[in-house]
Amino acid sequence: MKPAYPILYSFRRCPYAMRARLALAVSGLRYEVREVSLKAKPPQMLAISPKGTVPVLLLPDGQVLEESRDIMLYALTLQDPEHWLEGWGPEQMALVDRNDGPFKTFLDQYKYPQRHQIPMERARAQGLEILMDLEARLANSAFLVRKSASLVDICLFPFVRQFAAVDPVWFQQVPLERLRNWLAFLSDGALFARIMTKFPVWEAGQPPIFNDDPVT
Repeated sequence: MKPAYPILYSFRRCPYAMRARLALAVSGLRYEVREVSLKAKPPQMLAISPKGTVPVLLLPDGQVLEESRDIMLYALTLQDPEHWLEGWGPEQMALVDRNDGPFKTFLDQYKYPQRHQIPMERARAQGLEILMDLEARLANSAFLVRKSASLVDICLFPFVRQFAAVDPVWFQQVPLERLRNWLAFLSDGALFARIMTKFPVWEAGQPPIFNDDPVT
């Protein structure tokens, strides 16, 4: 049976899921929220996306979007009131590729040095090089590629947020004042607060919960 509304399998703290939810929220799309436990992934999600990562968006026509960027582009193509897609092109995609590739690797190594057997300081220094480039990009405007937020800002923000949270004292001491202001603006916004609503872990058979349901 095909769903009447899109179904999003998500995990609240996953940065990929965060940016997908941000684009879905700004687009105004109504969807069913299925918060998952990464330790006990629901078979319904694995049946449509065997790779087992979030986010996953199941559309009413049966199409499955398994990558956060695809979900973002889908939502914003439907409606883009903040014009996040404006100017989206190869240069912008390269910044997101760097974030999702090298920076995500350094972030994981920095957060979990024992798991990766990499000195924490080395991973942090490598990540800092990329953050310093972002700091330089903010010299002429409050956002990374223009004077208002774009898809690039939304794609990178959850990952920079995670990097900053590993050692907040260190992050406050390094010369990243513009980046800290950028991060604070996005973190403190009403949109981010909305997409960080806590939902119970989804179980088969429960009544559907939608992203616009009142929080009790």
